[in-house]
Amino acid sequence: MLPTFVAVHETSEDPPDALLLPDEQVHLAHAVEKRRREFTTVRHCARQAMGVLGVAPASVPPGPRREPLWPVDIVGSMTHCLGYRAAAVARRHTTRTIGIDSETNQNLPDGVHDMVMNPVERRTATALTTHDPRTAWDRLFFSAKEAVYKAWYPLTHLWLDFNQCAITLGPGVFRALVTSPEAPSTAITHFHGRWGVTGDHLLTAIHVPETPREGNDAIR
Repeated sequence: MLPTFVAVHETSEDPPDALLLPDEQVHLAHAVEKRRREFTTVRHCARQAMGVLGVAPASVPPGPRREPLWPVDIVGSMTHCLGYRAAAVARRHTTRTIGIDSETNQNLPDGVHDMVMNPVERRTATALTTHDPRTAWDRLFFSAKEAVYKAWYPLTHLWLDFNQCAITLGPGVFRALVTSPEAPSTAITHFHGRWGVTGDHLLTAIHVPETPREGNDAIR
């Protein structure tokens, strides 16, 4: 789902030997155990992925919006859900941004659809469910938008509502159009990503190379 020069480390468990560095640990002073395990394991995954790149394991503390703050020469993204944790990292000279997300393959709770999906997306999810009820298509739209946000925020430092991102799905791929009135004219507004179903999980991923296409269009 990502280029070969992007290092990915994933796990279905929380390794007992996963440790935090001091400037990460301070952010968990009042965290419940579930949050502590998720926070610790994804950073363990990040350091394992850094090692694949030949980069010394480094701290990844959270920023003001809980976004991961990567080492200066590294670009990355992290995700966690029930039964899955992962991190993807690349060197900054190859990659402008990465966004990955994982979700359980279960439909969204009642009452959430209108908040997450626009009318076109809702109709698409309904039609796709008729053909393939094994995939939680509404949850896939949610995951794709989460991946977009994770790729978008490091570039703009702007919040992105669900209704500011329109997703078009294809077989194993998706396109995203971002319409943020606060975004600068140079901001990337088109993202291309990939999606897949692995076991009980939905996975989405976006990779933007260091030199994207012209016209504010990011390639995967």
